[in-house]
Amino acid sequence: MAKERRRGASGGVGAVARAVFGSPDGVVTPGTRVSRRFVRMLPALLIVGGLVFDSLTPANFTAVPLFVAAPLIAAPFFSLSRTVRTGVAALCSVVVMRFSDGIPTRAVPVIEMLTVLTAAVLAVVINGVVRRGNEQLASARVIAETAMRAVLPTPAERIGGLQVAARYEAAQADEFVGGDLYAVADTPYGVRVVVGDVRGKGLGAVEAVAVIIGSFREAAEQECSLEGVAQRLERALAREGTRRYGLDAMEGFITAVLAEIPPGAASLRLVNRGHPEPILLHGDGTLEVLAPSTPALPLGMNLGVWPDRADEWAMPAGATLLAFTDGLSEARNADGVFYDPAARLRGRIFPGPEELLSALTDDVRLHTGGRATDDMALIAVGRPAEGQPVRRTTVPIVGRGEG
Repeated sequence: MAKERRRGASGGVGAVARAVFGSPDGVVTPGTRVSRRFVRMLPALLIVGGLVFDSLTPANFTAVPLFVAAPLIAAPFFSLSRTVRTGVAALCSVVVMRFSDGIPTRAVPVIEMLTVLTAAVLAVVINGVVRRGNEQLASARVIAETAMRAVLPTPAERIGGLQVAARYEAAQADEFVGGDLYAVADTPYGVRVVVGDVRGKGLGAVEAVAVIIGSFREAAEQECSLEGVAQRLERALAREGTRRYGLDAMEGFITAVLAEIPPGAASLRLVNRGHPEPILLHGDGTLEVLAPSTPALPLGMNLGVWPDRADEWAMPAGATLLAFTDGLSEARNADGVFYDPAARLRGRIFPGPEELLSALTDDVRLHTGGRATDDMALIAVGRPAEGQPVRRTTVPIVGRGEG
């Protein structure tokens, strides 16, 4: 925990630097590196600039504001020892300048030295406040991350004979709490999957995620049909709304897609409740966008009751199901163009679900330039081909000159 806090403290300072100097989402760009280098050098540059200014200007001009600024700028970004060294360097510079002028005991030089000393002490205080705040932030981040991992645990690599991989990509580098969800369950009816997106953010969204995940794990084991699982989730949200004294349904709806891959059958069944359409990637690089035959409303809208209808597709050996939230399909580049996962994945071949998700998330970052605005949950479930080697030749998702 102490290690995590130290790492979080330095990360908190980095977050401040990113906010001030334009490095959103923790993306390291050449401009970001230049900004960080400039911040590291700025206190020393102020002190050197103050010495040069004082030596080149008449006595009635003062460089004290530069010496005052140096430790104050160092305080929120540097360690305590470096902040102290910066303050001492600034104070010593003023003292040396005034002694070299032969007027160290006059009122104005004394006031200048006291001003720089006060700024140095204040910088140490500010540094302590920032460090304590960063430690508290780091602790909160660790708690949030632990809670989110408890709600959305990483699934096993193989479930029910299928290869499985999942990712949760937060829009902001330091955020771990969101409304996207996924779960996988090995049931008597086959491997069942849910991927969803809660409307909203924060603790309210996490509550809804917990409700859906808990209900799915129970219903997936007990309901003999995928449609029954969807109805159980609907009833669970309705109970939660009643418990919370009439929670506005329009503020609490959830888009979701439910999948079922029966054991021993080369098929796939889906129930889509207003969610982005999953993609089925075949071993030869072709793919299918799995659009529902009948569009349905998201879960929890309470605008009427309609029977769910599951659609069925063939899922031969070597195929991989990819389900995702709209953080992927609505990711935009600098020109406002949405990311099209089907277009980017068509013709690509991957060794397995994990490699697919790694390539996909990297490609989205390239598309957006690291400027993601929404969280993104991804899950890939692959049916291994008989005799398939552990590794296959891959075609990179992004080649030279692309994107």
